[in-house]
Amino acid sequence: MSALLWTLIALPLGAGALLALAGRPADRAAPLLAVGVSAATLGLAITAALRHPAVEAPLMQGLPFRLAVDGLSGILVVTVTAVTLAVLLFSMAEFGADEARARFFGLMLLFAGSMLVTVTATTLPTLLMGWEVMGATSWALIGYWWREPERTAAADTAFLTTRTADLGLYLAAGAALAAGPGPLTLDGLASLDEPWLSFLTAGILVAAFGKSAQFPFSFWLSRAMHGPSPVSALLHSAAMVVAGAYLLLRAGPLLDASGWGADAAAWVGAATAVALGVVAVAQTDLKQLLAASTCAQIGFMVLAAGVGATTGGALQLTAHAAAKSLLFLVAGAWLTAWGTQRLPELRGAAHAYRTVGVLCTVGALSLAGLPPLSLWAAKDVLLAGALEDSPWLYATGLAAAVLSAVYSVKLLRFVWDRPERQISDGQPIPLGAVAPLTLLALACLALTPAAFPPLGDTLSKYLGTQGQPSPLVWEFALSGALALAASAIAWGWGTRRVPLPGRLKTGSENWLGLERSAHVLLVSPTMRIARAAAAFDDQVLDRSVEASARGTLKLARWTNRLVEGAVDGAVEGVATASRRLGTWARRPQTGQLHQYLAQAVAAFSVIAVVLVLVR
Repeated sequence: MSALLWTLIALPLGAGALLALAGRPADRAAPLLAVGVSAATLGLAITAALRHPAVEAPLMQGLPFRLAVDGLSGILVVTVTAVTLAVLLFSMAEFGADEARARFFGLMLLFAGSMLVTVTATTLPTLLMGWEVMGATSWALIGYWWREPERTAAADTAFLTTRTADLGLYLAAGAALAAGPGPLTLDGLASLDEPWLSFLTAGILVAAFGKSAQFPFSFWLSRAMHGPSPVSALLHSAAMVVAGAYLLLRAGPLLDASGWGADAAAWVGAATAVALGVVAVAQTDLKQLLAASTCAQIGFMVLAAGVGATTGGALQLTAHAAAKSLLFLVAGAWLTAWGTQRLPELRGAAHAYRTVGVLCTVGALSLAGLPPLSLWAAKDVLLAGALEDSPWLYATGLAAAVLSAVYSVKLLRFVWDRPERQISDGQPIPLGAVAPLTLLALACLALTPAAFPPLGDTLSKYLGTQGQPSPLVWEFALSGALALAASAIAWGWGTRRVPLPGRLKTGSENWLGLERSAHVLLVSPTMRIARAAAAFDDQVLDRSVEASARGTLKLARWTNRLVEGAVDGAVEGVATASRRLGTWARRPQTGQLHQYLAQAVAAFSVIAVVLVLVR
């Protein structure tokens, strides 16, 4: 059992490291090797999800390295590995021989392996290790085309924003250590006393909001869209951005014990689902629309964590992973084929590539929450928990669901509109890229029964969440009717601009000005402080050091000229006197006996005179 879990994480991490280090000589073999490793990892993940293995190894005194697969992490390891396989199959057909494929596939495997460590970690130190590697590899993947400054700047923005929020995990770990000794297990954090419990809760909330691009950290996901589409399909559908939501679902008892953490998570998730839904409606760039919708859809998962609807959150996570990875890969295929991702320029793309257009329609309708697709049922399961907690939360969730239908159908309205380009204008989409898209589209349909009995009851039992509220028939009917009505209105509105008020429209197109606000509130003050510190260093500290050095040199010259001269003179005087005394002392030493006798007589005479005089 332990070998199973060790192999599950070691296989992608080891193969990814080898490919990344091998470099261009391994480009030809990299895609096939990566896909093979990914398929084997998926098989291991399914086995681990069924057997629930656990491992432990010494790390630090009292802080072991622990991994385990239980109900929630079992769903995550299968979801992550399945989406990774689909994305790598697509990339195998999409990435040309001129690309650095060994580096790309190696980093993708490294990222997937670090995500597996993150979701199977049972202690804070282990979680931090996976969390850090995941952040580093995401930066490298977003900036994969590093020769283009705009892309590296986007990777830096995403990395620095999430790293700032990641400090929350260190705050949480510090609070847990300060509260008392122990292995810092995630399941045991809820038992801490105040004030450490509140510090711990705040740290985990901040880290989760940052990693999952929740308000006010959402803007980094917009910049991350400069990375390759397969990267977006993995990182921003089933992996990196859901890590924060997963952490909150895992930390449900902690949020409840704090007395305020659960409400904070629920309302931040609900607010993000609505606000970023409006942002998605206002976008005219396909990947930007998908990025904003990702923030909004993960807002539902964070809402589920806040209201304790773990089953609904898990369903939302898996259903969203299938739909969003499908749509990101479709965006990548159209970008490669037509060289654009702007919606007005993609008019007729679904007509030009009908198979891809149909598959895109399945993903978009699932994202819209239309029955009988999976996200429709998943949202109702988690909204049932919101309704039990607060009618206002439920109403906010329904409003966000309506917005989901609007921006999803807006996407479809453009790509199914009358073509403005000849079908022959575009490049063909490789057949190898269509197969993983088909599998993901089928998943959008196949996951729906998991929200209904008897599969729903089996899933709740697997997760250990029996007794959570289940949606009634009218709830399914209401959400489905609202989604259908919003979809019909959005389709009828066509490709005209959304009639939003001026400031709201401008703000929504610019992601609510979140990045500008971050620059005004954080980046600019930090840079001003840094410049002031640099000026103080240059003008005060450096000058003080230079003045001290000049004074020391002057003192040294004065010492050399006066003090050292006097000392040297005194030493030379002593030496001269010693030489003279020596010369005088040598004169009586003639070697003649009668002279020595005369000297002795003279000496004794002097002594005798002294003695007589003294007496």
